[in-house]
Amino acid sequence: MQETPAATFCATIVDEWVRAGLRHAVIAPGSRSTPLAIALAERAELEIHLFHDERAASFAALGIGLASGRPAVLLCTSGTAAAQFHAAVIEAHQAEIPILVCTADRPPELRDVGAAQTIDQLRLYGPAVRWFHDPGVPVADAAPSWRAMAARAVIEATGSRPGPVHLNLPFREPLVGEAGPLPAARDDGPWVTDVVPGATVEGIDLDALVRRLERQRGVVVAGGGAGVPEAAAAIHRFAGQLGWPVLADPRSGCRVPQATTVAAFDSILRHPEFAAAHAPEVVLRFGGPPASKVLDQWIGASGADEIQVWATPAWRDPAHRTGARLAVEPARVCAALEGQLVGASRTPWLARWRRAEARAQAAIDATLGSEPSLSEPAIARVVVGAVPDGGRLVVSSSMPIRDVEWYGAPRTGLTVHANRGANGIDGVTSTGIGVAVATGSPTTVLIGDVAFLHDSTALVGLARRPARPTIVVVDNDGGGIFSFLPQAAALPEARFELLFGTPHGTDIDGLAAAHHLPVHRPDSAGALAELVARGGGGVIRVLTDRHANVTSHDRLHRAVQAALDS
Repeated sequence: MQETPAATFCATIVDEWVRAGLRHAVIAPGSRSTPLAIALAERAELEIHLFHDERAASFAALGIGLASGRPAVLLCTSGTAAAQFHAAVIEAHQAEIPILVCTADRPPELRDVGAAQTIDQLRLYGPAVRWFHDPGVPVADAAPSWRAMAARAVIEATGSRPGPVHLNLPFREPLVGEAGPLPAARDDGPWVTDVVPGATVEGIDLDALVRRLERQRGVVVAGGGAGVPEAAAAIHRFAGQLGWPVLADPRSGCRVPQATTVAAFDSILRHPEFAAAHAPEVVLRFGGPPASKVLDQWIGASGADEIQVWATPAWRDPAHRTGARLAVEPARVCAALEGQLVGASRTPWLARWRRAEARAQAAIDATLGSEPSLSEPAIARVVVGAVPDGGRLVVSSSMPIRDVEWYGAPRTGLTVHANRGANGIDGVTSTGIGVAVATGSPTTVLIGDVAFLHDSTALVGLARRPARPTIVVVDNDGGGIFSFLPQAAALPEARFELLFGTPHGTDIDGLAAAHHLPVHRPDSAGALAELVARGGGGVIRVLTDRHANVTSHDRLHRAVQAALDS
């Protein structure tokens, strides 16, 4: 093979990415991307993950970034292949997940002339990327810029607001070539590093913040992005000092057995008298909002002063109520304020919340334990409890994330992920694959049947992957969440089923078997728990009924209300 500028360019940027600590590359096959695919595959430091479908590939790369905090290189050929990445790019943008998106392209002379597999890929993803760059067809004269470009791509993806970076890379034929001598590298690491001071409390008027927080009737709402276990411990210590409850989303890392933890907040706040009697004066938010509409409406009706703490400068205020925003790591805020506040620590405020939590959890256990078959809330509760210690749970949007939020009991040793940037149901299984390969941890995906079918190409080759998740499919033959919405009562049943129930009639067992994946059909909570704890990467299909699911949720709400009345 002859030396080519394209091969040298690709070998150079891959070398720079390895120096920057990247360890995963996700590749969808194609021809135009050959120079970079070869360069990636030749580096032993990189683990290569091949996906036949671009959308599955992109969500697997998203899962790697979600679980590790480091971007994977995501590569596809030119044309509509690049368009298939768009949904994952949007999710990564809104959820602040780093990905290094590389789309191969035709050279300029083949654009706008009807050449095959050629579309306009310039700024294809619009404002959903942290940085877009098209360096042009590789030429030797540009070699001094290659390392700087590669290093900048990583920095832009992992900066103060992480997210996707898009490199559009046009290549001329020949696409197969030998790399020549690479431009000189720095001896001690990547070409350039970004020294961003960790978010600190410097510049924050702590006295003013103390005055806003010095209230007895306060709550901490811990959502996704609240922090790692160390941050969760700091949040609970601070809440304990204040005497406030921590209403903990399962994605927050804060839903652990602590005296300040309130996990059943959605059920508790459905009790009108308790909700009215415990309206807060101040709400301290760490991370993003939970899925619970009941919680959001309760906070809105309270008129409480809302203070949001998020580690990045992203604007997250969908209800337009936030009174103060702090772009600081939550643990730093807690440490800075430690010892400066009394809050409700000398009152029974937290004890009342704890009593409600204990009664709600007991009522949920008793009600689910009396059910003749596995309901969707029971499935969520069992799965949360059964994932092995140190494991990961990837939860689909729609009903699964709500059931995990509403009914998952506090526990340690579990990290929960969900694509809640754009809240879509696409790419959930692929995200779970990415989480599994990035962490090497036992990984379980809890997903509805429609979302499972939506990402069915993720199953291609899954049986051969060394790291693969166990997939729990809640199969109610359609869109279960719509049965909870006004459409269910407002429309004739046939019309509702056509437009919203959307039964699919797919043989999920057969689909999984076609991909050589073992299929299990547990018929009890104990059997489901055993299968999840065992893992092994198969499909666990649990049949439910959409109409019975609404009844099951109503029964749980009534049970918790009765327990609080007692």
